[in-house]
Amino acid sequence: MSSAALDDLINAVGPDVVTCDAVVMDRYRYDWAHDERAGMPLAVVRAETAEHVQAAVRWAAEHRVPVVPRGAGSGLSGGSTAVDHGLVISTERMRAISIDPAARVAIVEPGALNAEVKAAAAEHGLWYPPDPSSYEICSIGGNLATNAGGLCCVKYGVTTDYVLGLDVVMADGTLIKLGGIRVKDVAGLSLTKLFVGSEGTLGVITRGILKLVPKQPDKATLVATFADVEAAARAVVGMCAQIRPSMLELMDGLSINIVEDYLHMDLDRTAGAMLIAQSDAPGGARALEISIMEKVCAELGAKECFVTEDPDEGELFVAARRAAFPAIERRGSLLLEDVGVAVPLLPELIDGVAKIAQQNGIEIPVVAHAGDGNTHPNIIYDASDPDSRARAHGAFDQVMQLAISLGGTITGEHGVGRLKKDALPDLLGPDVMALSHKIKNALDPDGIMNPGAVL
Repeated sequence: MSSAALDDLINAVGPDVVTCDAVVMDRYRYDWAHDERAGMPLAVVRAETAEHVQAAVRWAAEHRVPVVPRGAGSGLSGGSTAVDHGLVISTERMRAISIDPAARVAIVEPGALNAEVKAAAAEHGLWYPPDPSSYEICSIGGNLATNAGGLCCVKYGVTTDYVLGLDVVMADGTLIKLGGIRVKDVAGLSLTKLFVGSEGTLGVITRGILKLVPKQPDKATLVATFADVEAAARAVVGMCAQIRPSMLELMDGLSINIVEDYLHMDLDRTAGAMLIAQSDAPGGARALEISIMEKVCAELGAKECFVTEDPDEGELFVAARRAAFPAIERRGSLLLEDVGVAVPLLPELIDGVAKIAQQNGIEIPVVAHAGDGNTHPNIIYDASDPDSRARAHGAFDQVMQLAISLGGTITGEHGVGRLKKDALPDLLGPDVMALSHKIKNALDPDGIMNPGAVL
């Protein structure tokens, strides 16, 4: 790329927005997946407005330069991994949040953090439910790009359930506006939903209009430990057959011990698994739901079952679950899965993952949004050991194939990114893959939008 062409980019968006400094750009090469194949971009555009995004994409289209959109960099599947000689467009500086309490919507720029949107909504007695474990550091743009879920989605749904409108910069630099603050709108094709979960392969999201709901009711928390993870998984199936908890999380024995090493909060190291469940049902219904959970846990042989109405006490256990990723990350290099199955097949999936770990001689601690069948088997390996690396990547592929064989998915909420791309045809089949490519080619005919990701 000529210096004159880069000068055109700098002139288009401003010298304070674009950087070609190698030291600075190195911070934009990886997301949390730390994909070793990350390239070095030509430049990083730290956009401050939608107009900056438009100008940068127009420049990229003119020069046939790949574009990698990036939010907070907290992605777990390599979706924002930089490519060589490409352009990274970071939305981290686009942080505006506007709450319309009458319409119950948040109008949000993509760089705003999930936690910031929650806090802004709470000032008006409202709540934004999508709740990734990384909610304190992940951006709304990334949540939209991957259709993020989280701990509350078992009852309250995932990101797409709260998206009323989007502004998107297309591959030619055109800014399109989809949807609006209205709750019901079926005019035309459902294009808004097309871009949610598209991982930057169809365009760059520059604004979201998000539905808010009244603040979450008071919660009761149940914590149950089991001798083995299969019994805990069967308890999940039993609970979900009768009620809809507002949270239902699982940690296997290995993840319990790893988190205890990290937090030192006196978790039961002898437990084979732990369930953390909550009910926010109104009035007496909350007590009824908790009693059903207790009964199911007792029938499945729970070692201990503890219930609290104290929100701070309950949050301590939720914090243990949220700490799983940073705790496990301290143990070595990771390959991060988020395979999912129908809830009745959760015991088979977890059992299969344990067998894969044993066959490959590696550790795979499992945490799960168990109430919706979405598991996170985290494959630990030594990046400096070629044999350990090979066994880990083999296990990574085997876990995805296991989920597919059970009629499940290779990703419930993290996205396909670059790390799971090879398994996508096995999940979708040739006809759906062909249709997906037709859509991609129609909206991005030059293939500049996040090349190498998803498709």
